[in-house]
Amino acid sequence: MASAQARDDAGTNEAPVGTISVRDNPATDFAIRTRIDGILNQVPAFSAITARVRAGVVTLEGEVTEQQTITRLNELMSRVDGVVAIENKVALSTDIGARLETVRERFQQRLNTIAAGFPFVLLGLGVGAVIVIVGGWISRRRKTIEHLTPNPFIADFLAQTIRLTSWIVALVVALDLMEAGALLGTLLGAAGIFGLSLSFASRDTIENFVATLILSLRQPFNPNDLIEVNNLRGRVIRMTSRGTSLLTLDGNHIRIPNQIIYKAVIINYTRNPERRFMVDLVINPASDMWLARDLAIKTMAGMDFVMKRPEPVAWIEPSGSHQELIVVRAGGWLSQEGTDFDLARGEAFRRLRRALDDAGFAVPEMIYRVQMEGGEVADQQPAAPAPKPYKREKTLDLTPDEAFEQMVDRERVDDGRNLLTPAPPRNPQGS
Repeated sequence: MASAQARDDAGTNEAPVGTISVRDNPATDFAIRTRIDGILNQVPAFSAITARVRAGVVTLEGEVTEQQTITRLNELMSRVDGVVAIENKVALSTDIGARLETVRERFQQRLNTIAAGFPFVLLGLGVGAVIVIVGGWISRRRKTIEHLTPNPFIADFLAQTIRLTSWIVALVVALDLMEAGALLGTLLGAAGIFGLSLSFASRDTIENFVATLILSLRQPFNPNDLIEVNNLRGRVIRMTSRGTSLLTLDGNHIRIPNQIIYKAVIINYTRNPERRFMVDLVINPASDMWLARDLAIKTMAGMDFVMKRPEPVAWIEPSGSHQELIVVRAGGWLSQEGTDFDLARGEAFRRLRRALDDAGFAVPEMIYRVQMEGGEVADQQPAAPAPKPYKREKTLDLTPDEAFEQMVDRERVDDGRNLLTPAPPRNPQGS
């Protein structure tokens, strides 16, 4: 038991690592001061500082011209072996001359650094200028760019992208050659923050730009196409970077923002030249409906502007809340190349109405029930007007209005801003 206790006592006699010795050792204090004095003499900024060491505690006194020197001194003294604590009594100098001398030395040092790096600055500026010149030369090769992307908006966007990319590459290379990596990181961070804030501030503008870019690539319509967007119908005049211009059939101008067109449902009446028109004809419900239907199909097939294939069709539909009337709905296909759709539909209605009337399928006349004061009820039927003798009219001109087509052509004059692919030349019939 005694030997075990002795071993335990022997093990506890060793001092823990990092503890302060209880014995004062002047030799150690002298060695620490000698080492500190040597360090202070080698650094010009510490030349006015004195150090005293007692029991491992270092006391520093003196004056310096910068706060950074005091911080640097504490860090340096703490690294000296054997130092227990640091009593820093160093103060900032109030001597204006000494402070100005420090500023002058620092300024001179920076001038020397700039002078030493001036050749690299020239090299960076020269390389950056060459990159910018090459990028500008490539962006001005319009024929080459238009050969890659025929759309003018995409070509201009590609040219601007090449020019901007050349500037960014020139800036990065120049700063790297100047050994200004910290400045480059700061600029990139500021550019990222600025771009993020700009994207939030101009969200509508960016959305319209993206819509214009997509529409320029997809080309959902061509110049002179008859389209309908959000219940607005007109002929396409041009599409710019801001919006698409339409000329209505009444001669009015409509400009629709491209982001609206990109999101909306577009009806293109011109993309497919074959188009079907529908005509509704009211007949007497007491008449033979199937005979009226067959007559409508036969009459429609005999019209010169109606296509043979697909064949004309017709069917019977009730009309009115109590189905007191019968409607014959007839439809036929026509080619819009040289034939005006609205004129052809009107002419088809006129011929069908005349054919049904001549065959006895006239529109029924209204019958009124009149209550007399004496309680008698009388049916009053207005006298039917005497039919006028039918005079056969000459065939109507169903070609598109040439004056309106000339108006559209004037509006479509290329001013360099139209982003749509030019439409093929119009034929003499005005298609």
